[in-house]
Amino acid sequence: MNTIKLALISEGKIPPDKRVPFTPLQAEEIMQRFPHVKMVCQPCTARCFKEAEYEELGISVQEDVSNCDILMGIKEVPIQHLIANKTYLFFSHTLKKQPYNRKLLQEILKKQIRLIDYETLKDQQGNRLVAFGRYAGIVGAYNGLWAYGKKYKLFTLRRANECFDVNDLKLQLRKIKLHPIKIVLTGAGRVGKGAMETLDTAGIRKVDPADFMNSTFQEPVYTQLSSADYHLRIEGGHFNRDEFHKHPEKYTSHFSPFTKVADILLAGAFWNPAAPKLFTQEDMRENHFRIRVVADITCDINGSVPCTKRASTITDPVYDYIPQNDAVVEPLSGDSHITVMAVDNLPCELPRSASDEFGRDLIDRIMNPLLVEDTEGIIARATMAENGRLTSNFSYLQDYVDQK
Repeated sequence: MNTIKLALISEGKIPPDKRVPFTPLQAEEIMQRFPHVKMVCQPCTARCFKEAEYEELGISVQEDVSNCDILMGIKEVPIQHLIANKTYLFFSHTLKKQPYNRKLLQEILKKQIRLIDYETLKDQQGNRLVAFGRYAGIVGAYNGLWAYGKKYKLFTLRRANECFDVNDLKLQLRKIKLHPIKIVLTGAGRVGKGAMETLDTAGIRKVDPADFMNSTFQEPVYTQLSSADYHLRIEGGHFNRDEFHKHPEKYTSHFSPFTKVADILLAGAFWNPAAPKLFTQEDMRENHFRIRVVADITCDINGSVPCTKRASTITDPVYDYIPQNDAVVEPLSGDSHITVMAVDNLPCELPRSASDEFGRDLIDRIMNPLLVEDTEGIIARATMAENGRLTSNFSYLQDYVDQK
């Protein structure tokens, strides 16, 4: 079998990402499991693992990766760094025809690069095989609790990005002391499960939606909602999951009852722009609107949560929103304001732990199809561009590439 050289490339997007596709131990494991593969690490000062950690395990560190066959990073590769005729794996952020990355995809086609986006790696049922969603949920829920504690001066936690790893973060959660508040969490996927992990570790009890709505508790509680719990079919009849995913415009939001009893909203559900918003700005101006901290884990700007006016950053994670005049103001500047956490790269706050889980999934699910034999067509389905053309699965991007 021919030798394959696989490079972990440096992160060139500004600000640079700290995550990596593989930890040093995982890079060593790949060479052990696939003897025909030679791992290379390109230097990167932002990376959460040092070059020395890779070198100690026999992974060579080199600036020039032009002699490598497969190049793997996390965020978009700057256009000027793309090497022609290579196979790249990274998050290209082109699948939704993002205008700011059109030139990136154009250059990939021009240089006849084989592009595999991590988001496109799916099984035959269409389920994603690798993702950072769990850590978005873990950190997003943590930040929501951190913001509530800061807002009402109840407790002080270290920031998530100040924790060494997820276990260190979970030790922080033991410091939380909450009065009997109610937290509503949307989403049942990876993000929702990650958020539940944080809430459960914090000792917050989960209750079903009906009890959440109608009962009084002597302790903090949370409820987790699926789409069926807060959407009604406009024409009447029962909620149909498949129909909702294909035609969300046939449904209306029934989330407002939860806004009257919840103190914190953790928004972790995927939102289709054709779907109804959770609530409106007008709803937020009503006296009965009780939510005062919103952790928008999905960070859809002007999306399902109307107060998500912009993304926040790891450095400045929250801002306040005043519904009465639709204004964004200084964070934590008034108890009556709604404090919004909308960090759009949450897994970057725990880069070591997030990278470890991501790399584990890559090794267990992707490396054999990529490096040996693609018997289930995982790589074939995920390949967006090859030999200067979009593949058939991604031909819908042609007008985007052509700037039409």
